[in-house]
Amino acid sequence: MNQLQKQLHAIKEYWTSRSKKQKMFFVGGLVSLVTLISLVTFFATRTTLEPLYSNLSPAETGAIKESLDARGIVSEIADNGTTILAPKESIDTLKVELAAEGIPNSGSIDYSFFSQNAGIGMTENEFNVMKLDAMQTELANLMKGIEGINDAKVMINLPEKGIFVTDASEAASASIVLNTKPGYEFEESQIKALYHLVSKSVPNLPTDNIVITNQNFEYFDLNNEENSSGSTFAAQNDIKKQIERDVQRQVQSMLGTLMGQDKVAVIVTADVDFTQENREENLVTPVDEENMEGIAASAQKITETFTGDAADVGGEPVTEDAADSLGTGYLEGATGTGDYERIEETINYEVNKIRKEIVESPYKIRDLGIQVMVEPPTPDDPTTLPQERVDDITQMLASIVRTSIDKTTVNGQLTDEAIQEKILVSVQPFNGKVEFEDTQTASIPWWVYAIGGVLLAAIIVLIILFMRARKKKVQEEEDVAFDHYTPISIGDLDEDKEETEGSLRKKQLEKMAKEKPEDFAKLLRSWIAED
Repeated sequence: MNQLQKQLHAIKEYWTSRSKKQKMFFVGGLVSLVTLISLVTFFATRTTLEPLYSNLSPAETGAIKESLDARGIVSEIADNGTTILAPKESIDTLKVELAAEGIPNSGSIDYSFFSQNAGIGMTENEFNVMKLDAMQTELANLMKGIEGINDAKVMINLPEKGIFVTDASEAASASIVLNTKPGYEFEESQIKALYHLVSKSVPNLPTDNIVITNQNFEYFDLNNEENSSGSTFAAQNDIKKQIERDVQRQVQSMLGTLMGQDKVAVIVTADVDFTQENREENLVTPVDEENMEGIAASAQKITETFTGDAADVGGEPVTEDAADSLGTGYLEGATGTGDYERIEETINYEVNKIRKEIVESPYKIRDLGIQVMVEPPTPDDPTTLPQERVDDITQMLASIVRTSIDKTTVNGQLTDEAIQEKILVSVQPFNGKVEFEDTQTASIPWWVYAIGGVLLAAIIVLIILFMRARKKKVQEEEDVAFDHYTPISIGDLDEDKEETEGSLRKKQLEKMAKEKPEDFAKLLRSWIAED
């Protein structure tokens, strides 16, 4: 407790010893520091809500609200339940995540801030151009938040509105080129999120009017029931496109690894036979095909012989008809001798009985064409790509064509000349490349640096003032000690008028060093500091 009282007393003494100007400066600096810290804390922790989606149905507003609450994100409902607000810094991420979940089914992204920033003299055409550019930029920024996408370029085509209300409005369309990470495989949910995000960002934009590709000319198609009419033609067309896309990706991946992803462009066309045949075959074939015989499963041989006189027989031979009626070949009372012999042999043969139920493949590749454009290492000089490399590429493509075409469709006749007619390798520079700007990393706002600099300067000034005040206090304490102990009288010394002032001061110092060594030490330190 005594130590605390000493500290409080020291602080009180230090404060009372300051001048009025110093006190005002110190209080002003402290108030400024507290104000700056409060402002920084306020702006850093403040949650600014902005529209996430608008024109929603109450059911979808509730679904989005529930999803945001489950994520622990602050949100509000406005405009009688048709608009939902979310934190400004989370808007882009939430749009991508909700689009991957298929939310919302109605509504649109809010672009109301255009009307707030539009000038009074701005025409409707200028406003539409600015809005379209902002929509394209906003969509590109949203797509960058999806994993595997470095950058994106968006082109939206909005149809002109009809003059009359009864005029049927045309659907919008969108073309998107993505700069994807090399080798990254997109999942179906990510592709669905891209289509859903674009479709809900632009009014009257069906997914059929959206085309998404990357810098390597690989297309990302949406596979869902909504995109197909369910007809036989649509199903067959989807299969044909899938075959062409699979072959194209294989060739693009292989040649891209060899030449570089931006040095190769591949186009694949396929002719597919969708004839489907179901038939049943019942075949009987001999076991021994060489002798056209089967296997003897069972055999029976009967031999009958007779030799004797006609009298023994009991009659005369008769005709065949009469013998059949009498049951014997002789007539009673016949004369003469005769022989009788009958041989009967029965063999049962087993043969191969084969029953086949054959279902032909639902589709066969009747023909396949591959066109490849390759850019040489030096675009303006085709000779920089050696002919040996072109021959290797041609051989690779020939192998793909040979193994892809169904042999039954060409009766097994697929010559090298026929394969070469299905392949084209062109060496020329690419003049239509889509170039992306270097991706810039997120930077800290300038006002954060400004506030940090002010705080740092304030802290440095306070430290300097504190050090100066402390040094000045020590100096004043030493001066007070010197003034206090200088006039010490020493009664034991004999006054001698003849002694000089120097000898008298020397005796006083010796007396002080013996009786009060601590005060003597402080006095010496003050002299040393002055020197």
